[in-house]
Amino acid sequence: MEEKLNILLCEDDENLGMLLREYLQAKGYNAELCPDGEAGYKAFIKGKYDICVFDVMMPKKDGFTLAKEVRAVNAEVPIMFLTAKNLKDDVFEGFKIGADDYITKPFSMEELTLRMEAILRRIRGKKSREVTVYEIGKFNFDSKKQILSIGDKSTKLTTKESELLALLCAHQNEILQRDFALKSIWIDDNYFNARSMDVYITKLRKHLKDDPSVEIINIHGKGYKLIVPEAE
Repeated sequence: MEEKLNILLCEDDENLGMLLREYLQAKGYNAELCPDGEAGYKAFIKGKYDICVFDVMMPKKDGFTLAKEVRAVNAEVPIMFLTAKNLKDDVFEGFKIGADDYITKPFSMEELTLRMEAILRRIRGKKSREVTVYEIGKFNFDSKKQILSIGDKSTKLTTKESELLALLCAHQNEILQRDFALKSIWIDDNYFNARSMDVYITKLRKHLKDDPSVEIINIHGKGYKLIVPEAE
């Protein structure tokens, strides 16, 4: 049986929000409704969602602010803006933040679900083509088999080591945001999980020490960066 997809719906219009949630649930989605941006952010931190649908004009925290905070934690979750605003500047602002789509009121619920499904198809297609084998300097890393090898030496990584290294590889020579890594692997960014991640970073540095051109550096206040020599 296919697992239901989870939608985070943030809409301050109570009647519209309830109608949308009921419609989406009838279509086979799990939809959580939040009445404002603050409640939406709290729900996002605690839950795991396949797509977010945010109204722009909300109390306590508007949709654009909420989207920026969500993007700081998870750079990949798809976001749709649902709003009465249709000025070009507002549309541009939404896409600059990283919106996957922008639908203006009034709209048909069928159009909303069709647009959502189009986004989710793109995401699923992207994931099906995800890289599972990486070259890290002189190392070869098979994230599916969880094996890191260099020359004749092969090391079987733990699941957490493999997941963290795969994230670093996906962002190699770029900053891997600390919050994003914690949410992706440990689900919760509490103190103990943060310390646990530091321990795994230390373990990965030891695994990678056989190639001095490869290193994992701390970016103060932001996260980590896997430094890998650029291919010639």
